[in-house]
Amino acid sequence: MDDRTIMDTLLTNTKNVCDLMMHGSIESPTPNVHSAFKSGLDTALAMQNRIYSEMTSRGWYQTEAVDQNKIDTVRSKHSPRA
Repeated sequence: MDDRTIMDTLLTNTKNVCDLMMHGSIESPTPNVHSAFKSGLDTALAMQNRIYSEMTSRGWYQTEAVDQNKIDTVRSKHSPRA
């Protein structure tokens, strides 16, 4: 297994952990449980960001710019109407 595949797998798994921690925090029944999940979420988000940054620096995570017209269309579609 090459480094890119390993990093991609780590990023996917870390995103899944973030999702689980977020839902755990939302659904937590007590302040202590909420705090534990939120702390885990913060840690997982920081890890996800480090993995993403490393992959981006190596050219392994490509993003593409979105046309401003598309952004404006979505913004106007979802803006509250007066």
